[in-house]
Amino acid sequence: MTMDTDDTDPPDPAAKPAGTQTLLRGLTLLEWVAAGVTDVKGIAAKLGTPRSTTHRMLTSLVAEGYLHHIPHKGYRLGSKLIHLGQKALEQRPLVAIARPHLESLAAQTGDTIHLGVAEGDEVFYLDKIAGTRGLEMRSRAGQRMPLASTGIGKALMLGLPVARWAGLHGRACGTNGAANGAGDTGGANRPSPPPWPEFAARMADYAAWGWAFDLEENELGIRCVAAPVRDAGGGVVAAISVASATPYMPDARMRALGPLVRATADAMSGALGWNAE
Repeated sequence: MTMDTDDTDPPDPAAKPAGTQTLLRGLTLLEWVAAGVTDVKGIAAKLGTPRSTTHRMLTSLVAEGYLHHIPHKGYRLGSKLIHLGQKALEQRPLVAIARPHLESLAAQTGDTIHLGVAEGDEVFYLDKIAGTRGLEMRSRAGQRMPLASTGIGKALMLGLPVARWAGLHGRACGTNGAANGAGDTGGANRPSPPPWPEFAARMADYAAWGWAFDLEENELGIRCVAAPVRDAGGGVVAAISVASATPYMPDARMRALGPLVRATADAMSGALGWNAE
């Protein structure tokens, strides 16, 4: 008697299920459009796909509302992504808890307010409330910046081991002024942090105060005051900042804002279960 044998090769555990590659390619396409690559030729080059394939993907995403096409100008993110992005923010408990505190701080200062978290070596901005002084800043929810470049990033660094500070400083100095893929919005106009000895001395002061400054180190003409937000275990899980143009942020006002920003961050921390004692 002979036994049937199965000559089929066993499945490769590392292989992606059918359709996954297409899905990931579509998501990558959206990321490149968000980064400013808006024409078929440019998107195809970034994805490494033929223009015909790229065009079909773009057409499908436009039909579903994920992209919007403007003749002679290219593709933009569509209304469905705006809706999903808002829902994503609403579903993050930190954003919901922080929002009333951010609005209160905005009302007290009249300046732009930010909320961000650390993701790797970068700040990821979760929320922004524009100021009432008629100033426009390039920051936005969903943006990423090197930690050591921004006030909010330096506030987040206060929760990291001091031994990591030099590496984060070097990372910021190395990427400022050069684009670094879809997530980086740096450019030639972005300055760099001060030399390491000066940066380290400032960080030591910030650790003692409980808040941090951005002295035009991320965007020329913009200063900010930032403070860390802690969870029930005492770890730094987020940071907030007050930012404005240099004429509205003289040294004396920044020093006066420090305790207010820290008190707001501490109130948020209390809502997350943190106890200062």
